[in-house]
Amino acid sequence: MSFNIALTGLSAVNEQLNTIGNNIANSGTVGFKSSRTDFGSLYAETQAMGVEVIGTTQSISQGGALTTTNRTLDLAISGGGFFVTRASNGDVAYTRAGIFGTDKDSYITNSLGQRLQGYPADATGNLQTGTVSDLQLRSGGLPARATDALSFVANLDANGEVPAVAFDPLVADSYNSTYTTKLFDSQGKEHTLTQYFVKTADNNWDAHYYIDGASLGAAQPLSFDSAGVLAAPIGTVTLNAALTGGVAPLAIDLDYTGSSQYGSEFSVTSNRATGYAAGEQTGMAVEKDGRVYASYSNGERLLQGQVVLASFVNAEGLKNISGTAWNETAASGAAMLGAPGVGQYGTLASGALESSNVDLTQQLVGLMEGQRNYQANTQVISTNKELTQVLFNAL
Repeated sequence: MSFNIALTGLSAVNEQLNTIGNNIANSGTVGFKSSRTDFGSLYAETQAMGVEVIGTTQSISQGGALTTTNRTLDLAISGGGFFVTRASNGDVAYTRAGIFGTDKDSYITNSLGQRLQGYPADATGNLQTGTVSDLQLRSGGLPARATDALSFVANLDANGEVPAVAFDPLVADSYNSTYTTKLFDSQGKEHTLTQYFVKTADNNWDAHYYIDGASLGAAQPLSFDSAGVLAAPIGTVTLNAALTGGVAPLAIDLDYTGSSQYGSEFSVTSNRATGYAAGEQTGMAVEKDGRVYASYSNGERLLQGQVVLASFVNAEGLKNISGTAWNETAASGAAMLGAPGVGQYGTLASGALESSNVDLTQQLVGLMEGQRNYQANTQVISTNKELTQVLFNAL
């Protein structure tokens, strides 16, 4: 009986050593989670029968250290969650290994060709949060966009005097202040919008608009209340301009909301115009909230999509398909998807990777303990053999 018990011990320790050896071998594998062999006693009623391996447990919830790579599509999760990938046959896997690149169709994929999942963005950069799909980057340049809105916030000097001469853009004494904004037409060519502000009475002003030196017609009245707060216009003012050169006419919604009239010098605190010239793609960036942006030579950025993360009620219940990837099971519960940095989901670090969580010191100690246990079981077998031989010699 002791011979058989020792054999179960050798078999169990052998599996333990295999697990430790696998951990040590993968100590440099990105996103790898170490495993532990769990033992259980064998009994036949009250009779001890030895030991068996009851399972192998992975330390899925224990994160590894983050290492910098300076490669944009190397992604690490700081906190909870898993990347979601989908294979060509539709199989979904969850991983912490964030080594990603792009394939020939500009999909973001891992080394196995599985596509990273996330919220896509439409052609204008609007995020489609109701859909989770393969993340694909747009190749090529960014077409020009005509200016269609201008947010302008300024303070007009309440101490200003009403000009003594009629307004003339060529006569500086005929207006109180002026400001020029760069605009773009439908072909991405630059134009200038010049605003001339003329005080007409207490709390009342006229705004004159010129594009490329050509007047846009009648002035726009601006009025302020006794506290210096803009009273009119409320909402936007639409500026229409027909341009030469075969481009579409401009229609710009000008918003003065937030402008004021106080007893201080003229100043502009916000001047944000839409529109831009055409640009070529120069790079990309992944923000900590998982949003993926393409950057262009014209200084613009366009949202390409947002990486989603998965969370589980019982992550330890995931089925291990490799040291770095898992499948959903009934024990783990269904995957809950969300954006990085929200609630239980960790933030993303671009240009970094999560290292293996293997503690080499701990594994080497376990290796020595396993070796000692293995030797002890072999000693039991050796002793049992000697006793049996003694018995045979006595007969």
